[in-house]
Amino acid sequence: MTNARTDKIRLLIVDDSVFFRKALTEALASDPRIQVIGSAVDAMDAMEKIKALKPDVATLDVEMPKLNGIDFLKQLMPVNPLPVVVVSSAPIRVLDALSAGAVEFVRKPEIKGPDGMRRFMSELTVKIHIAAAAKVARRVPVRAPGVLSSPAASSAAPAAAHPPLTLRRSFGTDAPIIAIGASTGGTEAILEVVRDLPANTPGVVIVQHMPPVFTKMYAQRLDRICKMSVKEAEPGDRVEQGKIIIGAGEYHLRLAKDAKGYYVRSEQGPKVSGHCPSVDVLFDSVAEIAKGNAMGVILTGMGADGAKGLLKMRQAGAYTVGQDKETCVVYGMPMVAFNNGAVQKQFPLGEIGAEIVRHLSMRK
Repeated sequence: MTNARTDKIRLLIVDDSVFFRKALTEALASDPRIQVIGSAVDAMDAMEKIKALKPDVATLDVEMPKLNGIDFLKQLMPVNPLPVVVVSSAPIRVLDALSAGAVEFVRKPEIKGPDGMRRFMSELTVKIHIAAAAKVARRVPVRAPGVLSSPAASSAAPAAAHPPLTLRRSFGTDAPIIAIGASTGGTEAILEVVRDLPANTPGVVIVQHMPPVFTKMYAQRLDRICKMSVKEAEPGDRVEQGKIIIGAGEYHLRLAKDAKGYYVRSEQGPKVSGHCPSVDVLFDSVAEIAKGNAMGVILTGMGADGAKGLLKMRQAGAYTVGQDKETCVVYGMPMVAFNNGAVQKQFPLGEIGAEIVRHLSMRK
């Protein structure tokens, strides 16, 4: 949320590097909608300046002295929730930061000339604008150690444990396809949806806007947590009962079918709806290949990627649902999909997993 008096995004830069603090401050000064109101050299300095300056958004270096960025987020979010854009070159640290409450991330560049810095600053500027639109609430631990609540969780009390999800039926080679798309806030939203899906759930295909390497690390993390097996997409992977496939960074994920059943194609190509992988590309292919033998789910994210593809899925006979406004970090993609008639029903994030199981159980 921007400052009402200036209509500018009030930004705090948190980085122990004098060079990066100076470079970010100077580069961001060229954006008329961003006002750098201060910088902090470490987590303790940041905590004090957040209290005093009340920024709209903060950028955060993960590797800092005294207290690293991950532990800082774990201390900050329960008491002073704030949209944070993490800057790091380590995928595992980025995923830890997103789990701890950060809403976006940018890979810290290896500065090998002005072009690399310009690309980094262009991406960072976009992510700051996205973060400014994000809704961040106090976060409380739920269920599993190290796994935090959804963005809309209240600080008043821990979320109630969900009853175990069970799917008391089997599926053949023509089992329905579950297709999920997400962007900003999606890493934790996807986890909330798929974590408790039963091991016998039909195949799930997912596009989350993330760069290469990060998607593989994310799939590995989900695989350690979920009852279903999870992997990053490779060409020809079979979409099978008990398996979740995550689209690889910079590769579009498409559904295909042969005599043996459904499988995926993972192919490089130009951005579609501003992204690669694109949710629209996945949903379009599901509409074409699976038709009504599918369920589409669109989750939190900035922009409109997935809205047109989800509409095609609905028109082809698929069941389509969207995350509701109250539980989205950014109510962008689900809003556009709801407004264009692609979404049949909206649900709070914590109910979507159960709705998937309910729908599968009711299928003839």
